[in-house]
Amino acid sequence: MSRARAWPWLTLGFDTMQLAMEANTVIGLRLLKAAAGGPAADLEAGRMISEKVSAAFDLQAQLVTAALTGAHAGAPSRAVAMYRRKVRANRRRLLKGG
Repeated sequence: MSRARAWPWLTLGFDTMQLAMEANTVIGLRLLKAAAGGPAADLEAGRMISEKVSAAFDLQAQLVTAALTGAHAGAPSRAVAMYRRKVRANRRRLLKGG
């Protein structure tokens, strides 16, 4: 039996904690970019806003799908997983200098 099936709330808590740590890394990288100023900082500020709006729509669609299909139990874990994917992608991009 997998860890996620045996202890779903513990797994959700752990995944949420990891999301928080990963998000803090992205926040720090974005602050460094903003402090440097210039066109790259302006582009990153716009990107942050559009990503947040896009993520909110993605989450809403995911939650509506869960409600319509009766897959309520896994909705919180899927939401955290979706945000973690997006945060990790931002971290990779920012570390590459993008």
